[in-house]
Amino acid sequence: MYIVSEETCQSVIGRSDAFSAVESVFAAMARDDAYNFPVIREAIGYQDALYGFKSGFDKAGLTLGVKSGGYWPENSAKGLTNHQSSVFLFDPDTGQLHAVVGGNYLTAVRTAAASAVSIAHLSRPESSVLGMVGAGHQSGFQLRAAVEQRQFSKVLAWNHHPDMIPGLAKIAEEVGLPFESVEREQLGAESDVIISITSAHEALLKRDWIKPGTHIASMGTDTKGKQELDPELLSNASVFTDEIAQSISIGEAQHAIAASLMKAEDITSIGAVINGIHPGRSSADEITVFDGTGVGLQDLAVASTAVRLAIEEGKANEIEF
Repeated sequence: MYIVSEETCQSVIGRSDAFSAVESVFAAMARDDAYNFPVIREAIGYQDALYGFKSGFDKAGLTLGVKSGGYWPENSAKGLTNHQSSVFLFDPDTGQLHAVVGGNYLTAVRTAAASAVSIAHLSRPESSVLGMVGAGHQSGFQLRAAVEQRQFSKVLAWNHHPDMIPGLAKIAEEVGLPFESVEREQLGAESDVIISITSAHEALLKRDWIKPGTHIASMGTDTKGKQELDPELLSNASVFTDEIAQSISIGEAQHAIAASLMKAEDITSIGAVINGIHPGRSSADEITVFDGTGVGLQDLAVASTAVRLAIEEGKANEIEF
């Protein structure tokens, strides 16, 4: 059995590795070559924490496993990231434990990879203004991955706590882009691509604020009750997702469906676009939304890649178990 630490994951997995792993598993899901098991995610009644399990099996990639972890909102005050998780991979031929992998960095990089995949396949090629809603730990990963997909000329950002904005501004400076902190209305009016990555439980972006042709990657809603977008925004957009079942139950679409503004049939798997089954964006004026709920197969795909690369580079710790 192998142990691949957080530090090792950071040294062996880059954004391009994560992008390829996530894009491939989305495509496999759309072909029915990979499937997620039901998600367990619960408030534990302590430290305001959410804890759960995401798991699945990729028959094409022969990857079987589970990610265990959740969200501890008070961790930042302790010098820790709010999201804490570990990934357990099993040999699909025998059921034996194959590897234990640190999941914190991988969760961040795979979430950013998912939005990047949506930007690559759904945003207008000429998109030039990137809007960021949210400036927490994950936002930096999102920004770095996004700017590799389009030739952005500047970054606009909004965060509920303005004191966190300078951290994101520093990353924009590092990638060589002008940065401006603005109100949400201006962000919606000017942005060609918007990434929302928050833990909000209310609509942060309204339909009337969004200009034609915008692509929105909504990456924060992964639990019942959470919300980032106005339901009318979804009902007036072409909606894509990582997994339709999660989109309607714990994703952004839960609210539009509850309001009878859309149906499950109105949502398309991003894998269908990757596989060429669906054309994706149909016009320059179309508003597209990617409802990134975060599926277990994403975690397993990047964890499996991390284990393979760590073994190849002699960085995986092998133990008897």
